[in-house]
Amino acid sequence: MIYAVLMWTSRMYLSYNSSMLKIQKQVDLRKHNTLKIAAKAAYFAIIYSKVELQEAYAWAKKKNLPIFVLGGGSNILFSQNIKALVLKNEIKGISVIKETKTAAWLEARSGEWWSTLVHFAVTHNWGGIENLYYVPGTVGAAPVQNIGAYGVELKDTFVSLLAFDLQSGKEKIFTAEECKFAYRDSVFKHKYKGRYFILSVTVKLSKNPKLKLDYGDIKAKLSEQGIKKPNIRQVAEIIRQIRDSKLPNPAVLANAGSFFKNPEISISAFKKLQLRFPEIKFFPSARPEKIKVPAGWLIEQAGFKGKRFGPVGMYENQALILVNYEGASAKQVLAQVRRVQLGVYKKFGLKIEPEVNIIN
Repeated sequence: MIYAVLMWTSRMYLSYNSSMLKIQKQVDLRKHNTLKIAAKAAYFAIIYSKVELQEAYAWAKKKNLPIFVLGGGSNILFSQNIKALVLKNEIKGISVIKETKTAAWLEARSGEWWSTLVHFAVTHNWGGIENLYYVPGTVGAAPVQNIGAYGVELKDTFVSLLAFDLQSGKEKIFTAEECKFAYRDSVFKHKYKGRYFILSVTVKLSKNPKLKLDYGDIKAKLSEQGIKKPNIRQVAEIIRQIRDSKLPNPAVLANAGSFFKNPEISISAFKKLQLRFPEIKFFPSARPEKIKVPAGWLIEQAGFKGKRFGPVGMYENQALILVNYEGASAKQVLAQVRRVQLGVYKKFGLKIEPEVNIIN
């Protein structure tokens, strides 16, 4: 274990301090977003270190240009060209910063793939984020979205993050309280939208975790494979299998993952809806006065699962996934978003909101 930690720390150090900054003009962002939507960046640079970030910041200040931060591009829809310096975050590395008999604190650089962090934790048998395995995107995007899946959210293990202020050029540490995490939400989507470049995220993981196995898909897979007392690695593998069966590979079918949030409604409103639709799916919300209704189920019941409208449609194996089949434009994707929202509202009287960040 010590050797593995040293390897990651060394990688972190080199990634954080070297400099090879190269700024390009008029770069097509199609290959930098998983929906494969065409959009031009006025200026573009790949950032491999904090030194390069500082250089890019100084260059943009001199040119009086805004900065747009781009991670893995898996949860984003460009609706227009970006008149800014787009920074593609490739600052990578994971390190163990503290360890006790019962817990371990990991710091991951923001350009690291989220699943790489989960894999690192799982291989050490440290629990807390195994249900988030295969959630697409980078570590830096995780707190912005407060990513979640199968009963677990980032906020459950989050300790703090280090960010670079794109206004002042100074660094700031954010606690969980300061991030104001909510369902697929944080302060970085509202008050501080576009202001900070997240440099690293620290999570606290348990060496004796309570595994969260409540979701039906997880229970079914465990039962199917005859696993009665799963360990962390088995849970992570089950999650991978579930996600592989439902989610298309963006390299094969362009998509941005789950496109819509699950609507949260009051218990009284849910009971009224349940009278009309006894078969309605639901699960508890983090807020005890609310009930979550799966957006994927709503979209499927509204008749959109597997149905195409020209180059776009909702995926045949999971109605929550909006797929770009044949080089759709942002306008066509947005039309599909409105079409689905209207269909769900007409049938259920519920509003579903995009989880994907739409860049206007």
